[in-house]
Amino acid sequence: MKIGFVINDYNTESPAFTTTRLALQAVQMGHESYHIAVEDFAYTQSGQMGAHAKKASGKRFRSPKNFWTALNKTAKELIEASDLDVLFLRNDPSADLEERPWAQYAGIIFGQLAKKDGVLVLNDPDSLAKATNKMYFQYFPESVRPSTIITRSVEDIKQFYNDHNKHIILKPLQGSGGKNVFMLDKNASNLNQIVDAIGRDGYIVVQEYLPAAKKGDIRLFLVNGRPMEINGKIAAMHRSQAKGDIRSNVHQGGSVSMPKITKKTLEIVDAMAPKLIQDGMFFVGLDIVGAKEMEVNVFSPGGLGHSSRLNDVNYFEAVIKAIENRYEA
Repeated sequence: MKIGFVINDYNTESPAFTTTRLALQAVQMGHESYHIAVEDFAYTQSGQMGAHAKKASGKRFRSPKNFWTALNKTAKELIEASDLDVLFLRNDPSADLEERPWAQYAGIIFGQLAKKDGVLVLNDPDSLAKATNKMYFQYFPESVRPSTIITRSVEDIKQFYNDHNKHIILKPLQGSGGKNVFMLDKNASNLNQIVDAIGRDGYIVVQEYLPAAKKGDIRLFLVNGRPMEINGKIAAMHRSQAKGDIRSNVHQGGSVSMPKITKKTLEIVDAMAPKLIQDGMFFVGLDIVGAKEMEVNVFSPGGLGHSSRLNDVNYFEAVIKAIENRYEA
């Protein structure tokens, strides 16, 4: 297969990132891999999706670092949809929210064009267009979600705060990586400042505080709506908060360890799977706290390398095999 991997930007990518390692795995399995930054898309004279892409050579690479170094030295070449079998959208629109708002939806827009041209696009770009912010999460069963409101009204937030034992979490409707996430407990003297800080970027998601969050969360990876599993080992990791922080995101200093996958964890997956499958969400990361699902990551869930290391298995190979099966089907 010829697979295009869409990223935000070469400068913000890393050899350790899930996307880079998936591309390397594809090359190691005999496929052709192309890296496409969102700024490099084009609409060609032939009426197809096009892109100025970097093609990875077919040689063996000793490590993701060697692969990434070689790729960065490669000149870009113009390709069209007819040159690809698969387009894997791995850019995060939220990462371009502040400095490059024009780039936010480029992957979706050109992904839709590639889909029209007959390319297998993962995740489905039409569904991703509906999931560009955390409102998408509210379409899943209420039983798996924490109590939530979405608003810009300080009065709404104050009422929710009083209704939930004066302990809530506030975060932007559009965002990722744990940025601008605040906890408000018994001391609400800075509520207005928090609302102002988050509200500058739009609506505010306000959720009940889950005591289980003190123990961190579980990032669990799904392919085609089911947990990735090799030799009985599920692709997941337990993320613990850094000291003095309420966030478990690894990018925010959190640490990872082996997770405990319970019956309740799998029940949450079962409840969410039908919509994920219906929406064509091929590769997804779920963030689970206790008995509740906190976020569904459908754009660029990361951390698959941590899960592979913790379980001593190669989940990257499993993802590429799943792409092979989807393409053949």
